[in-house]
Amino acid sequence: MNVLSGKRIVLGVTGSIAVYKSVDLASQLTKSGALVDVILTEAAAKLIAPLTFSSVTGRKAYLDNDLWQVDDHVLHIDLGENNKAFLIAPATANTIAKLAHGLADNLLTLSALASRNNIIIAPAMDGGMYSNPATQENLEILQRRGVEIWGPGSGHLASGLAGKGRMLEPLQLLGHLRQWMGKEGLLSGKKVVVTAGGTQEPIDPVRVISNRSSGKQGYTLAQAALDQGAKVVLISGPTCLTPPLGVELVNIQTAKDLTEAVLRETEQADLLIMTAAVADYRPAKVSSRKVKKIQGGLAAIEVETTPDILQEIAERKKKAKCGPQFTVGFAAETENLLENAREKLEKKGLDLIVANDVSREDAGIAADQNEVILIWKAGNTRNIPLMDKSHLSEILIEECARLM
Repeated sequence: MNVLSGKRIVLGVTGSIAVYKSVDLASQLTKSGALVDVILTEAAAKLIAPLTFSSVTGRKAYLDNDLWQVDDHVLHIDLGENNKAFLIAPATANTIAKLAHGLADNLLTLSALASRNNIIIAPAMDGGMYSNPATQENLEILQRRGVEIWGPGSGHLASGLAGKGRMLEPLQLLGHLRQWMGKEGLLSGKKVVVTAGGTQEPIDPVRVISNRSSGKQGYTLAQAALDQGAKVVLISGPTCLTPPLGVELVNIQTAKDLTEAVLRETEQADLLIMTAAVADYRPAKVSSRKVKKIQGGLAAIEVETTPDILQEIAERKKKAKCGPQFTVGFAAETENLLENAREKLEKKGLDLIVANDVSREDAGIAADQNEVILIWKAGNTRNIPLMDKSHLSEILIEECARLM
């Protein structure tokens, strides 16, 4: 289960044009498994209908009038106390001022005043309003009280001007929230190194030898480790994916680049997960100029083997007594899955190997789902049925945390 699954999140929405982003945020939170209760101020309700939020969350969106319903005489206490996060996005200068001075004249500020959890605000206003000394002083007051302030960003504003005052994008806020909620997770204080994507071995300045790896499994593993409070270094080959907010991203291209990055980053690491699809061979000679097309094709490209990264990690751990405490490898096979995976597990000195059949079209490389077998060095196994790679990553990270 991810860090948001089943958690109640109160989302306060105030009267900024950025409310359209809040609908997307509410939707993203709900898709992540959170139970999202939205409170709209009177000004916010003039910009967007409560029904819009109810449609994406499947739950009631609250207005000031709900405070006076007979059945909800302590609604603000319930919303304020019974949540895992109280996020106000967008937070206008007016609402920020009310929070700073303890004013509670609507359902949102009443609930915030009653909240026992840290309040999070995502400011959204014009640049002049944000830089105004009154707003800055109010933000300082809230920060001293432990309120989390995420943003604002810079860019084009509703006034037509450019400057600082934009509410952070929904996916940025989602990433911040996952980090914040996972900071006391199973891997808190641990360094996790994840490799992802494929390598590219150049033939000439234009062409490369590569593979079909998308990096999806590695990127979801990085997110799952973040959710458990880890410091995550993501070493990634070329991919079109957006890295999870909070990771330290190291971009690589070749197997040599990957080897150097892994050896460097794992000296003091607690966990290494090698999901990258590393090229086994590279051209022995790289042409400095583009190789011209020849009628009949090239007779051959002479290749040599690339470094065996896991082997080097295992040897360094034996000799220098440094490196990751726990190492996980992946075995992408098209035949004799268990036999080949067990052989790799033993040869590379791994603690755990994840075996998957990459000949399937519905799983493995480039797919959104995967079906794998976990094999420990003690010999025990666990079959993981076909599921989304993000869910698989959560299971794998929890297994690693438990064993570590």
